[in-house]
Amino acid sequence: MSKPYKGFEPKWYYGKVPPKSYRSIFKWGDPDFVKVPKESLYKMLKSRFGMTDKDFDHYSESLGLDTVDFQAAPKVLTAEDMAFLESIYGKDYVRTDPYSRLSVAYGKTMYDLLRLRQKKIENVPDAVVYPDAREQIEKTVAYCAKRKIPLYVYGGGSSVTRGVECMKGGLSLDMRLRYNKVLSFNETDQTITVQTGLSGPDLEKWLNDCQKDGHGKRAYTCGHFPQSFEHSSVGGWVVTRGAGQNSTYYGKIEDIVLSQRYATPIGNIVTSHYPREATGPSLNQIMMGSEGTFGVLTEATLRVFRFMPKDRQRFSYMFKDWASAQDAAREMMQSEAGFSSVFRLSDPEETSIMLTLYGVDETPLPRLMRMRGIEVGKCCLFLGFTDGEKGYGRNVAKNIRRIAHAHQAMSLTGLVVKGWEKGRFSDPYMRDSMQDFGIMTDTLECSVNWSNMPQVYKDVRAFCKSRPNTILTTHMSHAYPQGANLYFIFIAKMTSLEEYKKYQDGILNAIQKSGAAMSHHHGIGKSFAPWLEGSMGHLEYSTFLALKKHFDPDGIMNPGGTLGLDLKPEQKIDKNEPLKDFKL
Repeated sequence: MSKPYKGFEPKWYYGKVPPKSYRSIFKWGDPDFVKVPKESLYKMLKSRFGMTDKDFDHYSESLGLDTVDFQAAPKVLTAEDMAFLESIYGKDYVRTDPYSRLSVAYGKTMYDLLRLRQKKIENVPDAVVYPDAREQIEKTVAYCAKRKIPLYVYGGGSSVTRGVECMKGGLSLDMRLRYNKVLSFNETDQTITVQTGLSGPDLEKWLNDCQKDGHGKRAYTCGHFPQSFEHSSVGGWVVTRGAGQNSTYYGKIEDIVLSQRYATPIGNIVTSHYPREATGPSLNQIMMGSEGTFGVLTEATLRVFRFMPKDRQRFSYMFKDWASAQDAAREMMQSEAGFSSVFRLSDPEETSIMLTLYGVDETPLPRLMRMRGIEVGKCCLFLGFTDGEKGYGRNVAKNIRRIAHAHQAMSLTGLVVKGWEKGRFSDPYMRDSMQDFGIMTDTLECSVNWSNMPQVYKDVRAFCKSRPNTILTTHMSHAYPQGANLYFIFIAKMTSLEEYKKYQDGILNAIQKSGAAMSHHHGIGKSFAPWLEGSMGHLEYSTFLALKKHFDPDGIMNPGGTLGLDLKPEQKIDKNEPLKDFKL
């Protein structure tokens, strides 16, 4: 928090997180780091949910501090299978203890976190192995294909789509521990090839320190900074078609990846490494987004960019309303004047919270806004910064300023952007602190065109708000000349798994029926899979089924619903099914 509480402070948990505990699995990120809501945000939450200080002087939910312990017999693996794995990895890197198995079973969607707090243990692998070399993975995939053993992969663990859950037992490859090396760097081509368990911070540090460490003549960046940056892996970015917060300039991961290598049940696949080519459909694009259903991504070659943070131009503006802000954002993307790197527009509800979260409410800005006729509750905050060469950045910022002022926006200070930058990777830590008292927060997002953005925004928010006393913020954070994403964050007093699942399903229904793409960058996993075919079209979706049959004829790769590839027809949801308001 930015300042000490002046009044009552909730009993936030600042204690140690035992290393083998449930909390060490469901807690976001660094086990020693805690972030709690500032006092004004706490008061807002308390008021919105009809709670009092008494509700925050004790924990209503399990802190998950006890040691992981459960009984779950292997579903598939035999003694013979275990002997094979130990011959490949060594006994130290083949583990069947409860903690190791549970630590790779769940991601970071609220459905996962609620189950872990409530010790609802399901869908764990029989065993976990920790690769060190590509050859180990290739031998494992070949063996599992021969024995028809379900095979899953765990990267950074930040999935919010139940993408890593081992629905049929079997084996999980945990890439975090040892499969995290830089394999080669080509400064002439500006590319880097890495093992896919490499984390975002480790990749970025290697590139930033390139000149200092003698690897290159200058500093570089990958340009990919998802909010999960600190705790996600290159492999996870690629197989889900992820996006970083700087994607408006650098592109999504499919724009950054140059080539890939996979171990599949039919053999090892290596895609081409050319910047562009006309040699039929792109195998690179076919493999990306497959979410482990075709094979295991073992290596990725990424484009890198010159790192010039001193040349950044920061900007922020306050628009009077959502409609004028959308019009301005579209013009900024279509003006042919270049793109900023971060490009973020918040709707009125999110803007109100951001003014509190980033300390703007403690500055003279709110008074100046009122003098300009800008009303909190209706206004929309737009912020961002440029990357690239200094002259380019100045031109982008100049044209953004011109367009913002033409739409009657008020210029704000750089403090707003710096406040956002300070919290851009740490805000998710507040989820754990709030959930200790039964307040949950989660996200869903979709991709839209400018022309259908107003309708999608209206339809999805209408369903979300059909649940009483629910905070729903919305922003766009990845923009293009043809459209953008819409990112919904909901905060509610909710602890029931049944209630959460029903509410999330309703939001997914609303996204599908509104005409948006089911995901812009989170991926599909097992949570969103029932809606995918209905959203795409049946004939179009059949292409995915054909690819699955080609690469994985026996269905051993990430089975149990991922991308809907092994769901039954009755488990899928079509656009024609009626959408209902939330009632439990």
